[in-house]
Amino acid sequence: MSTTGTAATAAITLTEADLDPYGTHASTRRWLTGPGLPGDSGLFDFAELCGEGLRTVADSTGAPDGRPPAELRDQLVIGGLVGPAGLETESVLLGGATGEVSTTYFLHDRPDLMDRRPLAPSLPTLMRFAAATDELAGLRGQFAARAGRCGTGAVARASRQLLAVFEEGAEGEPAPFWKMAALIRPLALAAGPGTASGLALDLPVRLLDQEFGRGGVVRFEEVDFPAALTHEPTRRFLRETGLPEDGFLFLLDTDLPLRTLAEYCADEHGGAFPPGGLPAHADRLIRLGGLIEDSSLVVDGATGAVLSWSEPDSALLPLNTDVSTLAFTLWLLHRERAIDEASGHALTGEACDRLAMTMIQVLSSLDATGTTADADRHHWTERFQDEAGGVL
Repeated sequence: MSTTGTAATAAITLTEADLDPYGTHASTRRWLTGPGLPGDSGLFDFAELCGEGLRTVADSTGAPDGRPPAELRDQLVIGGLVGPAGLETESVLLGGATGEVSTTYFLHDRPDLMDRRPLAPSLPTLMRFAAATDELAGLRGQFAARAGRCGTGAVARASRQLLAVFEEGAEGEPAPFWKMAALIRPLALAAGPGTASGLALDLPVRLLDQEFGRGGVVRFEEVDFPAALTHEPTRRFLRETGLPEDGFLFLLDTDLPLRTLAEYCADEHGGAFPPGGLPAHADRLIRLGGLIEDSSLVVDGATGAVLSWSEPDSALLPLNTDVSTLAFTLWLLHRERAIDEASGHALTGEACDRLAMTMIQVLSSLDATGTTADADRHHWTERFQDEAGGVL
């Protein structure tokens, strides 16, 4: 077994000896001893092959009692899906006799409950699909012409182009994993990098109106802003673009002019609020609305940073970089729900875990606030993962 090429182009290849006695499929053997597997794929991680070598699912479970189902026992473990930090992902399996690629979650306590999800008919097809998805993410290769374009039209065109790649490679019927990728990953093209707005993102003028309806988007007036809101790009965004009144997991304050967190708590609790329960700079945090779990969504009036403040925990945590990425997050959640309903709930019905992971990756590509490996907690990441609560 070896890796070849530079760090950016490293390929993992196997020797004939590495493949014996597992890999009997001739064309798959030629692929693994020739082009090999990428060491830098944005979707898959095959690095464990370098340390573990080829092993079967049966060997990996290490459970003499309660073996995995027969269809899984002899499948070869070659890697795993790449996911956001802290999110458990599926292992990638290879049929040594057929060359088919699939995935599974390892259930070491109950291997008898493990199942297999189809991914690709062959390794070359898997690599072609992964390369196309990586090219979309980097707007290079076949997607290079889409650089600098954003909006719902750009999303639709990229989605059709990516789906066409998958359908051609799978004879018209790609696995659900790729259908989801074609529908969800292009959503990152809805907004462009901030230039005119002075914020992290420039949102197309009618993006929120088209999604939520013009009556569902609230635009503020100068009289609505407290003196503590001095960050001009935030003021301009709230005046000209606005925010959805009902953002699914966020409800905007519209009954009164915007208040600082200190003013809000004084109005709601009077003198009953415990001393020291508010952040030290609560008088410059402007409450935009409420989140689930007794939390407030606030914006720092001086910097424009968007945070969540949990009243029960008296905890202030990063939420979004600014109001532009907050608006994109709310648009992303609403758009996913519309896509899922239009598809007859094929996304959530097929794999809520994959949908959550894909949504987190799309959000992280435009706003990594709170989603890095050293982040203690991130509201949106937790909400996307909250399958049991029916969030997605």
